[in-house]
Amino acid sequence: MSTSKTPAFVRLRVEMVLEISDVDALTGTALESIAADFTASGASADDSTEERTHAEETVREDAAEALASLLDPFDLVSEVPGVELAQASWSSETIDYDPDAEDWAADEDEAADEDGDVGEVYDGIEDNETDDEEGGGHTER
Repeated sequence: MSTSKTPAFVRLRVEMVLEISDVDALTGTALESIAADFTASGASADDSTEERTHAEETVREDAAEALASLLDPFDLVSEVPGVELAQASWSSETIDYDPDAEDWAADEDEAADEDGDVGEVYDGIEDNETDDEEGGGHTER
């Protein structure tokens, strides 16, 4: 068995549904993180103030944005040996969620969407093999 020196790239798809039980705590933590980021960045005062104000308004208006501002895919893989993050993107959006609804339970390994496309379904979350991102914050590293 031989090992190749050519890097192998793997796309890891993770989708989660999180319940926000304390919007104030989430927003407060996001605002603290923004303050720390802008204090440490050392950007010019004019640029920094405008960007910081925009970031703060965004997380105050939308809990999904506050959550997205606190999560970093790099943190998920930074401690994994032999792995280097090449690119990451993520988004968040507020959704209607009913864990008891039929739509959220996968009875089969594959299901067709409204267009007839077949993709894998896990606990009501469909993977239709697209790279479309919808919803809130979207960041690439």
